[in-house]
Amino acid sequence: MDKLFNNKFMIAVQKGGQKLGQLHFVGAIQGAMMSLVGVLMVGAIAQIIQSIIGPTMFKLVSTTSGIYQFLNIPYQFTMNFIALWVVILLAYQYAHNLEMKSPIITTIDAAIIFFIIAAPMSINKAGSVIIDTTNLAASGMFMGFLVAWAVVRIEKFCADKNVRIKMPDVVPEFLQNSFASILPLLFEAIIFLGLHAIVLSATHGTYTLTTGFLAILQAPLNVLISTPGMFVLLFIAGLLWFFGIHGSLILMAVILPISLQAVAVNAKLHAAGKALQYNPVFLGSALAVAGGTGNTFPLVLMGIRAKSQQIKAVSKVALIPGWFNVNEPVTFGMPVMYNPIMGIPYILSILILAVFYLIGFKTGILAMPWIPITTVLPIGFANYLGTLNPFNFVWDYLMVIIAGLVWFPFFKAYDNQLYKQEQEKEKAE
Repeated sequence: MDKLFNNKFMIAVQKGGQKLGQLHFVGAIQGAMMSLVGVLMVGAIAQIIQSIIGPTMFKLVSTTSGIYQFLNIPYQFTMNFIALWVVILLAYQYAHNLEMKSPIITTIDAAIIFFIIAAPMSINKAGSVIIDTTNLAASGMFMGFLVAWAVVRIEKFCADKNVRIKMPDVVPEFLQNSFASILPLLFEAIIFLGLHAIVLSATHGTYTLTTGFLAILQAPLNVLISTPGMFVLLFIAGLLWFFGIHGSLILMAVILPISLQAVAVNAKLHAAGKALQYNPVFLGSALAVAGGTGNTFPLVLMGIRAKSQQIKAVSKVALIPGWFNVNEPVTFGMPVMYNPIMGIPYILSILILAVFYLIGFKTGILAMPWIPITTVLPIGFANYLGTLNPFNFVWDYLMVIIAGLVWFPFFKAYDNQLYKQEQEKEKAE
């Protein structure tokens, strides 16, 4: 067993992950991700409560009821503002890693620039100012990475070259720092507003800098709706997540309309008593069948008994959300992003489960979906409610086992690595 965990490949992956984490910006990303676990947990809890009392499970309230909408508030300001919190934490962590004089001011500047390009303002007929917060959610996260990196680098350059408004030494330090930030922030606003204006002008207002980037990623994916193409799409979705781009959102934007159409066709066939049809988009279930994107629920189960205190702590808080297929706490807390040891099984589990789904559909073991289910539900429930076939419910838990076999060697390698680091840190203290 030790040979499995300590072979040349696993050792190379661990060393690669360590070197990647030592880069200032990548280390800042990982630190920012892990700092978000508390925010994500509050949003996950609110989302779970909504799912339980909502119309899909116990049907205690409708989605339009005051109680349901009230419970939606924590989710909106946590998970649905995730890109904003990433920008703030990332900019601060990156500036701190570079030993900049005033990381707090740099953080505020990064948040301002991100608001400028990701949350456009408009005025409605009543004269009220409206801020579009759509891209403050996960869809704007990668653009948030770019903003945080650019702002910190610009301000680092200005500090190194002494490009600032100088104040006498008798002026308090906080006021000196405030004046010193004027020119860098002005440069940043000109650069990003200029890019933003170019995109708006070139697309006649159809896209902003942020939405244009997502559109570029989505455009070529529409031609891949076929069985082989779905494997490519699933690979791309997992890979994008590894780099901090919301791969699930991009993939769903491509396949959701086709999926709903395919389910509607099967609904008509079911009503007519005819055999249901297979559609390649049904393989998209493999993306997040066992605990959210990357099928991370078995990782959480294994993590509860980990040697590493970090993995154990993250796994405990991620257990219930993971069962509901809400895996942001584990994705951000491990973290998966920019972490090759976690990234490889994250992508690999999706592709392997897609193979099992293909076999299941082609052999008739799995029933084809004919009822549209688009809400957050515990593992197994969506697959059952979409088909009313009990075996489809069991299937999801079989996929947890398969995904667990994929995750296990990588989990052990990562657990050993973190445990060793924790032991070294404990001895040093």
